[in-house]
Amino acid sequence: MATAQIALPPKLRPVFVGEARYRGAYGGRGSGKTRSFAKMTAVRAYQWAMQGDSGVIVCAREFMNSLDESSMAEIKAAIFEEPWLAAHFDIGEKYIRTTGLAGTIEYKFAGLDRNIDSIKSKARIKILWVDEAEPVSDKAWQVAIPSVREHDSEIWVTWNPASRRSATNKRFRVDPPDGAKIVELNWRDNPAFPAVLENERRQDLIRRPDTYQHVWEGDYEASAEGAYYAQSLALARAQGRITSLTVDPLMQLWSFWDIGTRDHTAIWVVQFVGDRVKLLDYYEASGQPLAVHLQWLRDNGYESCICVLPHDGANTNHLSAMRYVDHVREAGFEAEVVRNQGKGAAMQRVEALRRLFPSVWIDKDECGPGIEALAAYHEKKDDKRDIGLGPEHDWSSHGADAAGLIAIAKPLLVDRAADNDDWYAEEHHRPSNSAGY
Repeated sequence: MATAQIALPPKLRPVFVGEARYRGAYGGRGSGKTRSFAKMTAVRAYQWAMQGDSGVIVCAREFMNSLDESSMAEIKAAIFEEPWLAAHFDIGEKYIRTTGLAGTIEYKFAGLDRNIDSIKSKARIKILWVDEAEPVSDKAWQVAIPSVREHDSEIWVTWNPASRRSATNKRFRVDPPDGAKIVELNWRDNPAFPAVLENERRQDLIRRPDTYQHVWEGDYEASAEGAYYAQSLALARAQGRITSLTVDPLMQLWSFWDIGTRDHTAIWVVQFVGDRVKLLDYYEASGQPLAVHLQWLRDNGYESCICVLPHDGANTNHLSAMRYVDHVREAGFEAEVVRNQGKGAAMQRVEALRRLFPSVWIDKDECGPGIEALAAYHEKKDDKRDIGLGPEHDWSSHGADAAGLIAIAKPLLVDRAADNDDWYAEEHHRPSNSAGY
């Protein structure tokens, strides 16, 4: 008996091996994830029908006003790619179902935004596959998931992440269900990536760096066009500088802060190793006291780091009559305060970090939220006059400002021979362990 061969991207094959309630893939354009999942629904339909089983495969999207907006065309194309598979399907203009087998599996199509409740009435749902699942709300998931309740039923999810905070991303990537088989899949993982898309990808990398990372690399979407570091991040990704990093035990650790007394505090943990600026870890918290931030440093093994604070680190707390930097030192950390760069300080940080970026390496896992902040940091626009108004102060500005501080302070921190105290808000305390540069 001949064995059928199914063409799938190698990285996706483990997703469909063995039992799993949840299977999925997320990533950018050209990965082959939608075509692969469409094909595997047909393979599973064939297997179940061969065994004499009957039921329904529901293919859903968040928004679907007609079959033209559904996954039907993708499924038909996937079935016709495999002639042996096509022989077992009856495919009409508005339907797809198995034929000539002991059982019958039929496809149904649904839009979760309008007829989510209709899923409850679908008899014997074998698979619920939600494609383009990024915008699906938590409420929709709460209704859909319990509706798939057959003993061997499964839920499949494919999406291009736009926001770390989306319901789909939280549920299936940030905190996936136990036993879920979900992988990241991008264009480079697709052996059949077509030449026509490669040409488009290269053009987008050069001409549309603001959106390239989201569209092609599966990164979270920047909050606005005109993100300051979009091109720098795209180049760092292409050069493999956003990767897994390790702490060098022989080099000094630094932490660069953006202080938020009423909003967010952001911290980057950094090492300078030769020509490389290694961004090893990222922390952000809102409305927490200083002790919480310092405890995070201790808990993660950064108790020996030198804390580099922005100019407001020299401000005096009206309750304690002590400066912020003094509280940090009192807690056992060495600390420095960088002088305010004056008018246009925010853009000075932007330009300094842009110049530094070719030397920057970032840990892709530990610094995920920080990368997202850098990707979203953008210029505020006056749409009526079509002019820029400088950096937008929003959720992304805290992480971006802390990163900018790295670039502003690095020249003096690295060049210990330089007699230049202009960066500092006070006579600074040079750490005794200044070796390691």
